[in-house]
Formats: sequence, structure tokens, C-alpha cells
Amino acid sequence: MKHRVALTVNGRVHELDIESHRTLLEVIRDELKLFGARESCGTALCGACTVLIDGAPISSCTYLAARANGRSITTVEGLAGPDGLHPVQKAFLQEGAFQCSYCTPGMLLSTVALLEENPSPTVEEIKDYLVGNLCRCGSYPQIIQAVLAAAAVHRQAPR
Repeated sequence: MKHRVALTVNGRVHELDIESHRTLLEVIRDELKLFGARESCGTALCGACTVLIDGAPISSCTYLAARANGRSITTVEGLAGPDGLHPVQKAFLQEGAFQCSYCTPGMLLSTVALLEENPSPTVEEIKDYLVGNLCRCGSYPQIIQAVLAAAAVHRQAPR
């Protein structure tokens, strides 16, 4: 069975006819050709497929695309703006918070959501929030430093 959905992805509305069993990750990658979100575990355990739906991080590998109808979705491709990289992206680069980069898109989006909820997270709060994002390379110390650096910039940004 197909569903007509309107997905707002990175600020752009896409009207699609999708089968009811298709996941949001499949639609984002196969239909919209946005490849930042990645499938790794396929069971919502690793965070490689993380996207933001209405600002909240979700695992797109198990989220049915039809459920996202009318919602606002942000992928890693939507983070940078006309003035350049998002402050979280800049912090990850500055701190070298990646090696293979497979987890990086999910880490970036989860960090953006964390800082919107808590602009001054402690190291323990960062660890708790990012528990669903696994890094194969073990870059956790650099990731935590990047989140702390991004938090400092986030707190100073005009609202």
C-alpha cells in the first residue's frame, strides 16, 4: 500500500508516494539522495542513521517514513547555513572529533538536539545524551570536547 506524504526535509517540502513499509532512512537516501544518514545496525541501536524530527533525534532506520508526514526533518546536509558550517560542525572539526566519520552525522545531529535542550551540559550529561550514538573508532574523548566547545559557542549566540 502506498501513502502520499509531504516531508519537509532541510526546509524543503517533498511530496512523495511511498510504500507503507519504507523507513525514513530508505526514503531519505533512495528518494531524496541525501546520504549523510547511514544504516549500520538497522535496529536503532548505533545512531548512524540519526536525523532530527521536529528537533528531536530519532533513528531513521526503524522510523516508518509515513509517520513523518507533515513533520520537519533535519539531516546533516541541512546543518550548514549560508554563513558556513554550523557551530557544532566547526567544533567537531576543531577538536578532531572523528576518525572514519561513519558516526559523525548522527553525533552532530544528536549534539544539536542536546544543546537546544541543555545549553550547558556536564560531561556526564553529554555521555548520557549520546549513549545511543556509537563510535567504532573510539573518538569519545574528542567528541566530548567538541560538544563542550560547541556548548560554549551556543551559549554566546544571540537568540
